[in-house]
Amino acid sequence: MNKTERQLAITLELQRSKLVRAEDLAAQFETSVRTIYRDIQALSEAGVPIVGAPGQGYSLMEGYFLPPVSFTAEEAVALLMGADFIEQRLDEEYSPAAKAAKRKIEAILPEPVLSESTRVRETMRLLQAGESETRRKEKEYLGQVRHAILERRKIRFTYLKKMPESDGNRKNIREAAPYGLTLVQGNWMLLARCDLRQDLRHFRLSRMTELAVLEERFSMPPGFDLNRYRPPDDRNVRVVVRANPELADRIAETAHYYLEETEEREDGLRVVFRVRRPEELLRVVLGWGGDVEVLEPESFRRRILEEAENILKRY
Repeated sequence: MNKTERQLAITLELQRSKLVRAEDLAAQFETSVRTIYRDIQALSEAGVPIVGAPGQGYSLMEGYFLPPVSFTAEEAVALLMGADFIEQRLDEEYSPAAKAAKRKIEAILPEPVLSESTRVRETMRLLQAGESETRRKEKEYLGQVRHAILERRKIRFTYLKKMPESDGNRKNIREAAPYGLTLVQGNWMLLARCDLRQDLRHFRLSRMTELAVLEERFSMPPGFDLNRYRPPDDRNVRVVVRANPELADRIAETAHYYLEETEEREDGLRVVFRVRRPEELLRVVLGWGGDVEVLEPESFRRRILEEAENILKRY
């Protein structure tokens, strides 16, 4: 990045942020603090109204805006494909907004940049599963939950758990304070403080029914940052299997979340998984058929045998 590009980038960063320290700018643009001081001085001499607060940082004078900036073909592709993604995966409120944004971006692009960005986009495509009833319901709930988060309102819903309770029941009614939404492997997940469990829990929107936004309000915990949040890893149960080495790629693709280690031995591929409950792997292991043998725990080995015997009875 040359001096002119860096100074424009600094101005854009000052316009985006209320207050920026010289040290942070130096780290961001991989240069020295002294160079940032010189850039700030050059921008000020060129008429950019930069205000310096000793010990705090720099900011732009309130009311100052840069004229419209131009986009490279790569930047245009990033914006347009980002709008494609939002149109597909966010709720109906954002779908028309994404289409409108694409039209505005394409309208201001110079013809050479528009032609090049169109050519690049024709080589890439975002695909999603068909609009099933579950997907439509997920999008509807996404909008409701998103507004509940912004308005700090609690929600109530019936939740279908992946694994049944000891009594065999998979459904229960939850009330929760929604903190944030995350797209994980194509599925929208809600991070919320559950009143029933009195702790943070993760809920898949596609497993919710009868969602209602309540009048009751909540407060976010001080300092909570969704981008920095990392869920605790409570997968404390080891499952060990012996597999046909030719199955290695398939195991990595279908059970990568649980996979801890693999080791090739004379008698086959030894694979170790970490799970909360062995039953989480039941359908996956059965899907691998006779190419896999469960070694431990013994209780899960017996469970696989029972399921295999049940399958055999049907044929």
